[in-house]
Amino acid sequence: MEPIFDLAIHLPRKGSRDLLRSLHRHLRDAIIDGRLQSGVRLPPTRELAAALGISRNTAVAAYDLLISESYIETRQGAGSYVAIPRSRTLTAAARRSEPEHRPDARLNAYWRDQRAPDDGASSGGLRYDFQLGTPDMALIPFSIWQRLSARALRALSRQPLVEPEAHGRPELRAAIAQHVSFTRAVACRAGDVTVTSGAQQAFDLLARTLVAPGGTVVALEDPGYPPMRAAFAAAGARLALIPVDEEGLVVSRLPKETRVVCVTPSHQFPLGMAMSLRRRDELLAFANARKAVVIEDDYDAEFRFGGRALDALQTLDSAGSVIYVGTFSKSLFPALRLGYIVAPPWAHGALAAARRIATGDCAVLAQDTLAAFIAGGHLARHVRKVRRVYAARRQVMEAKFADDLGEWLEPIHGHAGLHLAAFVRGRLNADSIARRARQAGIGIYPLSRFYAGGVTRQGLVFGYGNISGHDIADGLEQLARLLRRGK
Repeated sequence: MEPIFDLAIHLPRKGSRDLLRSLHRHLRDAIIDGRLQSGVRLPPTRELAAALGISRNTAVAAYDLLISESYIETRQGAGSYVAIPRSRTLTAAARRSEPEHRPDARLNAYWRDQRAPDDGASSGGLRYDFQLGTPDMALIPFSIWQRLSARALRALSRQPLVEPEAHGRPELRAAIAQHVSFTRAVACRAGDVTVTSGAQQAFDLLARTLVAPGGTVVALEDPGYPPMRAAFAAAGARLALIPVDEEGLVVSRLPKETRVVCVTPSHQFPLGMAMSLRRRDELLAFANARKAVVIEDDYDAEFRFGGRALDALQTLDSAGSVIYVGTFSKSLFPALRLGYIVAPPWAHGALAAARRIATGDCAVLAQDTLAAFIAGGHLARHVRKVRRVYAARRQVMEAKFADDLGEWLEPIHGHAGLHLAAFVRGRLNADSIARRARQAGIGIYPLSRFYAGGVTRQGLVFGYGNISGHDIADGLEQLARLLRRGK
């Protein structure tokens, strides 16, 4: 007979006086230990009795005992279920899942003191949340996406065995090559593109393939993007934290032994300025002379609202030193979890092998849908549409900085992206302002959370991708009133 649930129950011989007691103990212990979890539907007593070779009366009596002890409950017309525990002894499963605060030597040394990432306080209860890096989901043409996804699913149903592809689906790689050529003048072929599960997997793959643990010096902007920094630290890189100024990364501060340089040249994260052409040339010359690799994170370059567009580092590179990373989390939606790497030929094989070890292929249905979305011109039309919306929101924010907040905040000039940063004037403490604002229902984010080598200047960051122009104006007016009261 097929087992009725995956639980080993060993009972004494039929007719034993301990039969009922033994069945009751087995079920009760399984509930206490968490092997039968709250809400699990138990088999009907008739099926249980038949499977165990006992009388139904014994099964009914065991269930009745468990009901009287509040271990199981009956639902009219639906059967018997493991009850939700109230003051019951902590289960073994719960004990195993309790957070362990002591470092354990069984873990890799880097991970012993790591905790689940803290992305800041919850946005629950905030009236105005200036979230960073979050696009407006209401602007996404989901009806088109749904139609293309259904078409891709029908095509997949006709070829049920989809072999994993080393670099991603060919159609998507070709579409990405055309997209970055059109939007960023990045010269590449489909064969240079590796599809990733978002930008974070791209950083992880590059860290795996470029870093010799304990030996490779990786230079990163400070302040910078913490998840990128974490990927290289976890791979065992020796991190060199390099300051940025109004021209971007200070190339003259790069250690001579640097072998990897990670930059956000189009829209420095989080400060927002673009790297000057002079610095770009200086960085490429450094990479050429030192045989170093430059990782260019072009995370939201589609959204440029003014100023002179500067070529991507990958476009300026003639020596195969630059690896370009992009994502669709800003231009479409974060849950899509698709990004890409554009790499020179010398890196193709290593990236394919690392990708296979890390996760294999990304979600095939999402890849095929995105390929059709790009090829059909829908992404280009969507970006043109939302760029106008985001530009209007940015103008509202810039006007409020000038009119209402200029006494306390000094905006950092930039022309791209979905957020604005500002230094605080005088001796104001940005962390204190952010805490007070949150208590007033306004979500803003201090620059301190993006520094790794010590905060050199106090500041705040404001996202405008997922907040309306009206709420931007109201939220910043309330922030001004809060700052005025704190004088």
